[in-house]
Amino acid sequence: MTSKTLTPSALYEQVAEQLRQRIFQRELEPGAWIDELKIAEEYGISRTPLREALKVLAAEGLVTMKVRRGAYVTEVSRKDIADVYHLLSLLEADAAGVVAEQATDEELQHLAQTHEELKLQTADAERFFALNESFHMQILEIANNRWRNQLVADLRKVMKLNRHKSLFKQGRIEDSLAEHEAIMQALLQRDSKQAAQAVRLHFGNGLQAAV
Repeated sequence: MTSKTLTPSALYEQVAEQLRQRIFQRELEPGAWIDELKIAEEYGISRTPLREALKVLAAEGLVTMKVRRGAYVTEVSRKDIADVYHLLSLLEADAAGVVAEQATDEELQHLAQTHEELKLQTADAERFFALNESFHMQILEIANNRWRNQLVADLRKVMKLNRHKSLFKQGRIEDSLAEHEAIMQALLQRDSKQAAQAVRLHFGNGLQAAV
């Protein structure tokens, strides 16, 4: 078992990342109380950097702070998920439209390579979803709007709280690949309206699988 001891620099950020990954991996389940004393002891730290880390996670929506009760892993409702998917659909569809019009041929080819790698990962759900996220983030990076990128990054953290409900849904990986193919073809054809529409369809279908 690897040691959980952390280095002194930017300690609260390291603690936040450790806890973030434990939440995403379901080691800390939605609704679970976060035992500050136990975690501080595990990491060999005081409660001060831990509390700073919890504030970071609370700002991201991953942790909910309750008065006189401490911190809990956020539980997301069906409405929360629907709201997140709605905003992601708007933001990422807009980004895809920009990419179709402004991306260089080299950028599109690099994106196409990621799509091809994704097609080879259907048997490994965790690897598939990592590459899936990479595909989406590459579109955002090419569109080059840092404010949109920050909004999407925060929304995707909340979306991951619900990810495992749709992770193994029958046929969803195959459907997602087909939707990515439609996005990729629209981008290669420089069709901004079709690219945006394909992204909206992708998120609409993703929402149905998520709830």
